[in-house]
Amino acid sequence: MAQLNVNLIAKSRNHFKKKQGLPEYLRTLTHLHFSSKNIEDIGDISTCRNLTVLYLYDNQITDICNLGFASNLTHLYMQNNSIAHIDNLSNLRMLSKLYLSGNRIAVVEGLERLTELKELHLENQKLAPGEKLLFDPRTLLSLGSLCVLNINNNKMDDVRDLAVLKKLHSFTAADNKLRNTEELEDVIGVWPQLLQLDLRGNPVCKTPKYRDRLITACTSLEVFDGREIKEMTRQFLVNWKASKDGKKKKNNTHMLAGLSTDDLNTGLSPHPGHVYSHSLRPRVVDQTELSKRGCTFFD
Repeated sequence: MAQLNVNLIAKSRNHFKKKQGLPEYLRTLTHLHFSSKNIEDIGDISTCRNLTVLYLYDNQITDICNLGFASNLTHLYMQNNSIAHIDNLSNLRMLSKLYLSGNRIAVVEGLERLTELKELHLENQKLAPGEKLLFDPRTLLSLGSLCVLNINNNKMDDVRDLAVLKKLHSFTAADNKLRNTEELEDVIGVWPQLLQLDLRGNPVCKTPKYRDRLITACTSLEVFDGREIKEMTRQFLVNWKASKDGKKKKNNTHMLAGLSTDDLNTGLSPHPGHVYSHSLRPRVVDQTELSKRGCTFFD
């Protein structure tokens, strides 16, 4: 096992190609490629202050650490490691793409300060039996800029909390345990910029009219479950839904109009079997009219 540090960087082939002193090389370094190197720990690499892209996927790393210096980092690739917690990323204010798939993360948290994050990849977490991927509400509320979210194969059965991610362009949640079509309609219905949606491998895919209902719930969709949505198909489904809703509304109106006043008053009498005959709106009777009928009033 190895530690990512200055000495390991100095031994890299790229350093020798540059033919320059190590301090100068570290200062000018923008991309660092150390994937599949059996690295289990990130040491002190703070001299790489201009680092913008860091490749550390396919290693044995258990903790995200010693990256507080990397304020210019925009891309971080740490998929397929052994990370259980998302920590120590608060200083990476410029981070736009974060790859953490294939780790051991059960709770998505610690991203509250990553206001520039555009892509978050969390698929295929190695979860314990009975666990499912969860999102900290504070993190969700801070991810207003997120455009791409991948949560494939994480035993998720509910995504309603994700409705706050209003700027999503691509949402991938295949091979989970999503079952409720109505809940999905409610969620994607508030994502006005969603272009790609993938829910393949979920139980919900077997429900009647699943595809039709979700296409009409989010009219911005272009690709759904790997299939392009043709504009003619979309328009037909939208018109069909509008016609169906219109007929339903019309039927409800006719049902209400068919009820008589006596029907509406049935059951209002305190005496069983009696029906009130007065109208629902109380009638104001003039005292003069009552006097004509022999009624006497007392001051």
